[in-house]
Amino acid sequence: MSELIVKPVQAPGADGSVLSITPQSAGWEYVGFEVFKLAPGQSLHRETGDQEACLVLLSGKADVSTSTRSWDNIGERMSVFEKIPPYSVYVPNGDSWNITALTELELAVCLAPGKGGHEARLISPDQVSVENRGNGNMARLVQNILPETEPADSLLVVEVFTPGGHWSSYPPHKHDRDFLPEESFLEETYYYRTNPSQGFAVQRVYTDDRSLDETLAVADGEAVLVPKGYHPVSAPPGYDVYYLNVMAGPTRIWKFYNDPAHAWLMPSPAVPR
Repeated sequence: MSELIVKPVQAPGADGSVLSITPQSAGWEYVGFEVFKLAPGQSLHRETGDQEACLVLLSGKADVSTSTRSWDNIGERMSVFEKIPPYSVYVPNGDSWNITALTELELAVCLAPGKGGHEARLISPDQVSVENRGNGNMARLVQNILPETEPADSLLVVEVFTPGGHWSSYPPHKHDRDFLPEESFLEETYYYRTNPSQGFAVQRVYTDDRSLDETLAVADGEAVLVPKGYHPVSAPPGYDVYYLNVMAGPTRIWKFYNDPAHAWLMPSPAVPR
């Protein structure tokens, strides 16, 4: 199996954990990512330490609190494939958070270095910008949960819905050089769900010199690490594909570079997420 694929555990741990990526396990510096599945009434508490967090309620309802704020009965969608924006909570470093599931809950915890620059806040669905991007079999639905235009220290969080037979993160692009204003260095994770659940996505991760060149078949509930290189995604016919992206790097800005061999596919201005 490719080292770029992170598989979930077969049964949730005592704390509901089903998938965990740390900078240490990924072999990089910035991005951490966890998924929890909580039963109704189950609670989870964490200290943020030196990391900021974005708690994304992928599906289900919950009460959420930090050391200074609380939000009761948040959450709306019962499946990511309802394609409505999620409720999320931003929590700064040096804080803590507690969540209690009111229904079956799938929770994504997005992590990156914090600098203490922002307060905890609710990100409600009406604060998530939604766009239909691309056309033809490159059309996909993008929901910007924590884009660079919204306050945070390091995190960038976005979710994408790719219909069966379509491509996304396409034409292939990368962001692995700290070479602003042309390109930013951002580590990235992709967390996948497929509908129906027995489906899969195809993701290729490759560099110009092909020192990294892998084509991955990614199952429902798995994650992919993108430490560098181009990283297009395909949804096979008959299977809609969802993924949640978490990005972070030394500068909180998304500046990408298209693979020159395929850049002709992208209309101007080019935005390939």
